[in-house]
Amino acid sequence: MTTSSLLSVFSSDLAIDLGTANTLVFERKRGIVVNEPSVVALRSESGAVEAVGIEAKQMLGRTPEHITAVKPMKDGAIADFEAATRMLNHFIQKVHGCKRLVRPRVVIGVASEITPVERRAVADVCARASHVHLVPQPFLAAVGAGLPIAEPIGNLIVDIGGGTTDVAVISLAGIVYSHSVRIAGNAMDEKIIDHCKHKHNLLIGERTAEAIKIQIGSAFPLANEIRMEVRGRDLARGVPGTAIITDSEIRGALSTCVTAIVEAIKTALEHTPPELSADISDRGLILTGGGAMLKNLDTRIRKETGLSVSIAADPLTSVVVGAGRMLNDVGLLRRVSMN
Repeated sequence: MTTSSLLSVFSSDLAIDLGTANTLVFERKRGIVVNEPSVVALRSESGAVEAVGIEAKQMLGRTPEHITAVKPMKDGAIADFEAATRMLNHFIQKVHGCKRLVRPRVVIGVASEITPVERRAVADVCARASHVHLVPQPFLAAVGAGLPIAEPIGNLIVDIGGGTTDVAVISLAGIVYSHSVRIAGNAMDEKIIDHCKHKHNLLIGERTAEAIKIQIGSAFPLANEIRMEVRGRDLARGVPGTAIITDSEIRGALSTCVTAIVEAIKTALEHTPPELSADISDRGLILTGGGAMLKNLDTRIRKETGLSVSIAADPLTSVVVGAGRMLNDVGLLRRVSMN
């Protein structure tokens, strides 16, 4: 094989953030080339793929009998192996186009406390890869956020995704302590659905719950009250209905989720060696992941822990950007790979 051919194959390597809510794919030369919802729409009888990503998400709750829209990921793990495989193969083919013979090396971020069975499932999903490196998501998030992970300094990273919240203390290119809780963005959406059901007798879908969370959800009181009109199905009458909800009631609905995330951070601090604790006290912690964008979450954590809290420049892409950077450091990749 010529040098140019080797470079062509090498450049096809991919970094993937196979998230519960969204899947992102990073290619060495082009950067992020896929950023779409982790949703697949399949034909019920044949199992053929009808749509993937953005188009499939638009079908959630709106499909006819012969089409089923599914989320193959749940709580940071694969819930539907076949659907996850089809979704990932679709995204990889979308990146490489007609180059069907390309078998890229792949780096994938996974929850820090993933089980061996879940780990094997993630690796098996990438059937088209020549080799799969599984790396803890908080480590990749730290790399993507630009933290000095290789230095003898304590770095505290909190990655709040769709299915899991990962908290990790990193120093000298290794994870000193990590803890994962299966409470994150999706759990918040479920709490909002339950609140609207019990408080307003209104049944809403996942997309509406997510929109409520983004628009008026918060972890700490806002300067001014925000109200939002929500549409759904009136459970008493069985017809379309509406309700006016406020930021304060949604904050109350999200309180158990936010408390669980704060407690996970406190647990990490309790298990951190004294010298690294001193570093974290000086440097604070970094929030990444979609959940980091919940209004005033940084304020709530600051009040509860006494630490300074910063949000990554682009919290939604920190993991996949970190994974992309790892493609260029083979030695480090081998050291931190879970497989």
